Amino acid sequence: MPNLLPLMVLLALGVASADRITVFAASSLTDAFTELGRAFDARTGHRTTFQFAGSQTLRAQIENGARADVFASANAAQFDPLVRGGLLLSSRVFARNRLAVITPSDGRRVNRLADLAIPGLKIVIADRNVPVGDLTRRMLSAVDASGTYGKDFSARVLRNVVSEEPNVRQVALKVQLGEADAAVVYTTDVTPALRGAVRLVALPTRFNQTAAYPIGTVKGAGPAANAFVDYVLSAEGQRALRRWGFLAPQ
Repeated sequence: MPNLLPLMVLLALGVASADRITVFAASSLTDAFTELGRAFDARTGHRTTFQFAGSQTLRAQIENGARADVFASANAAQFDPLVRGGLLLSSRVFARNRLAVITPSDGRRVNRLADLAIPGLKIVIADRNVPVGDLTRRMLSAVDASGTYGKDFSARVLRNVVSEEPNVRQVALKVQLGEADAAVVYTTDVTPALRGAVRLVALPTRFNQTAAYPIGTVKGAGPAANAFVDYVLSAEGQRALRRWGFLAPQ
């Protein structure tokens, strides 16, 4: 159970103890955290602002002294070094996510995973340092290891990559704008605003990859930052994350 004491205290104090909180969060959290932030502020009187970007970008900003109170990353690889360096004070997984392959809704070239290797296809993925980009490459390696589509499947797919983006929302946007035949994103990136523009391509479960999202407070952050983390981990916060398609942290 998350420690709800900071949140309870702030709720009791109300707007008299209102504070400003800056949350750095992975791009895939944009919709869910925007909703969470509004609800948290309404309950506490705080004013929460967000910086959404690729987790690797946010990590670099924190390492270079950017002011943040909370960091929510799309993987541990961009989070744990900050904990080891003393810049983050805690690490708790608050959600999980899975990959999805998308294609334009009117596109007909990609109908199954194997089609990603069709010569001349235009594919967009995230850079390898972006959590979803790392998972995309792990997925392709899993396909190679199975031999289902040939041992060189990943090499053939990567030859079709025309752009590697700095965050997952940029990847999804390329498909939405019709600039790519297919892309690999998170399932949560297929938002209501995107659903009409894209079609999901089946990604076999045995090849899919799971992302674990950690959250923690930045060194020097006040009690309001702890309260925000507790709210994300609370039953209400978790329900909001489920509404946006995130999986439970366990």
